[in-house]
Order: sequence, then structure tokens, then C-alpha cells
Amino acid sequence: METDTARYAHYLRVSTAKQGIDGYGIDAQRAAIARYTPAAEFIEVESGKRKDRPELLKALDFCKRTKSVLVVAKLDRLARNVAFVSMLMESGVEFICADFPTANRLTIHVLAAVAEHEASMISARTKAGLAAAKARGVVLGTTMDADKRATATANRSAKANECAAKVIGIINSLRTGGATLQRIADELNKVTPTPRGKQWTPTAVKNAIARG
Repeated sequence: METDTARYAHYLRVSTAKQGIDGYGIDAQRAAIARYTPAAEFIEVESGKRKDRPELLKALDFCKRTKSVLVVAKLDRLARNVAFVSMLMESGVEFICADFPTANRLTIHVLAAVAEHEASMISARTKAGLAAAKARGVVLGTTMDADKRATATANRSAKANECAAKVIGIINSLRTGGATLQRIADELNKVTPTPRGKQWTPTAVKNAIARG
């Protein structure tokens, strides 16, 4: 509960070191709880499903020692795990969720239980879907990679054909004069790189001839 004499500890969390990875980064969280002037700030880079959050434990310890109120921007900044929320409540630390200021210990516990149940259901549906796909003969994790490889190969081939078309005139002219593949490669290196941006070699010249 907010009072004129209350002390506050801000707890900010993001899922990765890249702020805003989930659309609610550090700066946005600070803005949401700016009205509660902090005596201390704790920033966690953590997964919401993990229990071993050292910065939150430090924040709780600070609140106990200084009789401060823990402040978070959103309810899910605390945890999505019932056991962890229970530990938080058992600590005796008062807390405020800026997006749910009327939340109390009971509502937070219930909401955490619902969130954990939803996460469990999503996991179960995902596993069931993967199992069904596998039963149909789908090789999981390979189709998209195969499509990407095929597209990349086609693009490289098209680029090589285009490059060969540009240099085949020079190559044929030098070949008519009796130039070796090495000599042709040396001449091409004076005017243009290979389709991959590298130096021409006798093998690369031979491949260009085949494409031309």
C-alpha cells in the first residue's frame, strides 16, 4: 500500500539481454512504475519460468531489511510459477504490480496458478502436435531447412550463370588465341571477381565455360 513515507524497491526483468525482447523492455517498465520513487533498483535478465532469480532474491532481502515495498510493472515480472509466487508471499514482503494495483496475495496466487496451467496446456498441445506429425511421417525440423538450402542453391546457380554470360566472350576470345586456363583466370581477375566475389582460378574458368 502506497504512503508518503513508504520506501520502494524496483524490480525490472527482461527475458534476454536485449531490452524490449518481449515488447516490454527496461525503459518501459521504469516508466510504468516511475510514480514509486525507488530506494533501490534490481534488474534481472532471466526466464520467467526459472526459480533461481538472484536479483529478485536480492530485492526481497533489501525489502525485508529496509521495510521497503517491492514494485514491478507487470504481474508476469514476478513469476509464472505457483511455487515461486508462494515463496514470495511467504517472505512477508509487500509488493505492488503497477498494471494491477488492487492485486493482493490471494489474487496473485490464483493468477499465477492459471498462468502455470496455461503454460502446461500449451506444452502438452505442442508435444501432441509434434507426435501427430511424426506419426504421419513428417521429419521434424528438416523441411524448412531443406527449402532454404534449395532456394540458396538456386540463387547461387542463377548468379553463376549470369556471371558466366558476362565473361564468356572474354574467355572465348582468349581461348581462340591459345591462352591457358591459368592465363584466362589471370586476365579475368583484372576486370571482375567470380560470382562469389573471389579470385578466378583455372577450375572457375572451366566451370564458366561449361555454363556458357
